[in-house]
Amino acid sequence: MEQRREEILRAAVEQIDTRGVGAVRIADVASALSVSNALVLYHFATKEKLVAAAYTYAAEGDLAHLRKLLGRRTTALRRLRAAVRWYAPTGQAKGWKVWIEGWAASLREPALRDVARDLDRQWKAALAEVIAEGVAAGEFHCADPESTAWRLTALLDGLAVQMTSYAGSLPRTTMLRWTDEALARELGVEQGALTGR
Repeated sequence: MEQRREEILRAAVEQIDTRGVGAVRIADVASALSVSNALVLYHFATKEKLVAAAYTYAAEGDLAHLRKLLGRRTTALRRLRAAVRWYAPTGQAKGWKVWIEGWAASLREPALRDVARDLDRQWKAALAEVIAEGVAAGEFHCADPESTAWRLTALLDGLAVQMTSYAGSLPRTTMLRWTDEALARELGVEQGALTGR
């Protein structure tokens, strides 16, 4: 039963990516799995509940990966760079399309807004925690890790909207250079320190 629920959630995320939140239907998710609409509705009583659960599912996957990156046994600076570069939109990141759709839909859907807000808070908290670890270890200086996490995610979110909406408008190398420059500036280190040079 739990496996079927997860299959439905994965299919819902795929359909949101393909069709967008507004256009996706229970029938689309059911059809993708070759199951009945009734089975999808058995697990999720409404489209709104399915969409909110799909975003929660996607968020949990992203947060698990973030925690894995930030939990590595290396310096805080290396962990932060790995997390920021993973979060940065590369132009190939399918997840960004889904999240941008979610942000737009959350303007009208309170349940979806709660999921997006919770994910955002957890991302910022995880980054701020590692920034504080780096400060405590004397790796770099940062007077306000929470504000730094806010500024970094705001930059990355904005780049994601641009890179996803206007594919090819910015070379990937430029976008990654900007993210490295922002991280180095926020932490008061030379950019070469991010790569160990």
